[in-house]
Amino acid sequence: MVSGAIRRRLALGLAMLSVSGLLAVAAPAEAHAADHCAGRKVRTLPFSTGSVAVYKRGGYVCAVTLAKKPGTKRKMSVSVRARGGRPVVDEGKFKHHAGPVTVYAGRRCVWVKGTVAKASVSSGWILC
Repeated sequence: MVSGAIRRRLALGLAMLSVSGLLAVAAPAEAHAADHCAGRKVRTLPFSTGSVAVYKRGGYVCAVTLAKKPGTKRKMSVSVRARGGRPVVDEGKFKHHAGPVTVYAGRRCVWVKGTVAKASVSSGWILC
């Protein structure tokens, strides 16, 4: 009985390592965003110098701004605002990403913004 449980745990651990390795090779930017936000990806908001990945889990919404060409520090920001609330913001000079930022939205709409250098994106009210 004990050896069966150990084998199942080893198999599960090996499967998780394999999946994480495939994610890192297949889509490093998306895998990097998934490392920071829990839940499922519901939107990608692309713009000229990057994109904002938006995730949802339960009533929580999480967003990360990802630079299209990571490596040099530049001004980046990400914000999420639930309707009726104040925005949660992360801004500064980063090499790869700004965020994650998470808000509890329940069933309310959210407004997501992201900036990399001088380019930006603004979603308008989404996920209503």
